[in-house]
Amino acid sequence: MSITAVILAGGRGSRLGGADKARVRIGGATLLSRAVSAARDAGCTSVTVAGPDPADPAVAGVAWVREDPPFTGPAAALVAVLGTAAAETDWTLVLACDLVRPDLAVQQLLRDLPLLPADTDGLCLADASGRPQWLTGIYRTRPLREAASAIPDAGRDAAVRALMDDLAIAAVRAAPEAIADIDTWDDLREWEGTV
Repeated sequence: MSITAVILAGGRGSRLGGADKARVRIGGATLLSRAVSAARDAGCTSVTVAGPDPADPAVAGVAWVREDPPFTGPAAALVAVLGTAAAETDWTLVLACDLVRPDLAVQQLLRDLPLLPADTDGLCLADASGRPQWLTGIYRTRPLREAASAIPDAGRDAAVRALMDDLAIAAVRAAPEAIADIDTWDDLREWEGTV
């Protein structure tokens, strides 16, 4: 089974006062380097970051892609990455760069992946209410790429849900720490001593 990873790191960080989330540090490492490490530990054949290159030496050896125009959302970022990927892998791991514990998210996704029915296009984690967290998932590459090529206007300003609408995706409830993310400085303070 071959897996490639896409890490979404192109947001404005507006609830962080415009700070670059990718560079926010928790547990002695940047959020971005933690996500890249989780993808590499999962055996991903390649890692592509959708966002501006923060020149972080901890994330050397990854490819960088930017949605055009910038800041048009995660759906546009996924479309941009999937449009540039040269190799066809079986699966595409998608992670938001602001996850507190991307390692736990990836572990659950890989643990649950073999339980999927053969006709399922992917798996994403869900919160306690069952709401899918589309940016913490693993998807069959071919159907995901087909959905990306069909979304209007290259996904600009579209909801990620619109990209996933025609795919058969299982949403599995996850522990809060597996899907927790850093959107505000209060979030960072809440999770800082836990990793």
